[in-house]
Amino acid sequence: MADGVAAELLTRVSDVLPAEWDALNPRRNPFVSHAFLSALEESGSVGPGTGWSPAPLIIRDGAGHPAAALPAYLKTHSQGEYVFDHHWADAFERAGGRYYPKLQVAAPFSPVPGPRLLMRDPAQAASLLAAAEAVVDQNGLSSAHATFIDSSELEFYRAAGWLIRIGTQFHWQNRDYGNFDDFLAALSSRKRKAIRKERVAAQASVRIEQIPGTEITTEMWDAFWIFYQDTGARKWGRPYLTRSFFDIIGDSMKDSIVLFLAYDDATPVAGALNFTSPDCLYGRYWGCTRDIPFLHFELCYYQAVDYAIAHGMPRVEAGAQGEHKLARGYEPVPTYSAHYIANGGFRAAVADFLERETQAMEREIEFLGEMGPFKRL
Repeated sequence: MADGVAAELLTRVSDVLPAEWDALNPRRNPFVSHAFLSALEESGSVGPGTGWSPAPLIIRDGAGHPAAALPAYLKTHSQGEYVFDHHWADAFERAGGRYYPKLQVAAPFSPVPGPRLLMRDPAQAASLLAAAEAVVDQNGLSSAHATFIDSSELEFYRAAGWLIRIGTQFHWQNRDYGNFDDFLAALSSRKRKAIRKERVAAQASVRIEQIPGTEITTEMWDAFWIFYQDTGARKWGRPYLTRSFFDIIGDSMKDSIVLFLAYDDATPVAGALNFTSPDCLYGRYWGCTRDIPFLHFELCYYQAVDYAIAHGMPRVEAGAQGEHKLARGYEPVPTYSAHYIANGGFRAAVADFLERETQAMEREIEFLGEMGPFKRL
């Protein structure tokens, strides 16, 4: 019971009917869709041995159907989140506390802003957050964290007293460009020439294909798995996602994915996997077996812009971090997370830290915006 409303803590998103879960996601964000979250469970990417234990929270209506939901996980570490709280964990445990497990409201392994409060009626937001707080308080957890929340949800977290943290990403905005040259024309001469040189160099020794999910073959997934493993091993020590995850989404999400592959003759040498929604292309995973100058920029940034323009998409989100994206027409935007800290003293310390960090982040975003590659009016 939370805030006078009965909330149910499940152990799998898969326990909810796909149509009922997705009815709470009307904007069709792929990373909180039933298909994506259940694929993580079915493939073993989350669950036993991963440190991500699914713990979705559900509020049902009078007929027993889900009326609101939180995609939530019990976490025993802070990996795969992209909002870094390792210093918080260290400080809390040095003071004698136990930081893990914690409750994480998130799309696992996906630093993609989007809805985290899935609900038919905005009035249910308070009950969802009260339910998350109840899980923390009743189970002796240190905290709850909602990462990469949509900016439209900020008011609900603030009203509930959660602490807000600001980060930054770089997104490309489609200003009604007719083609890639229209986009380049909006840039300063120096940046425009640099991008053209990068594209020529990247494409000099490879052939690039944009492959919709309906046409991705098992052989293409096998090639991409090799690319993904290489990147995952270098970045995280081991890949977060299992091989079967890609087979599952290749079937269940084929209408929401597009794969960019670079070929040397008939051999794939690099790839970038993207997800789509009606208003965005999301660049997610990339890898290669050969180091080809500027191919990362070509597959992950320029091909994405080409695709977005051709399909009338308003923006491209190319993932976490990366100030190198700025010179390539991707602009800084704030990202947000929200945090419920159960211990009063620790909460006060985190709030003080966030106040100072927020001021620094706001200055950084403003500075980065002034450094963009676009022509000055």
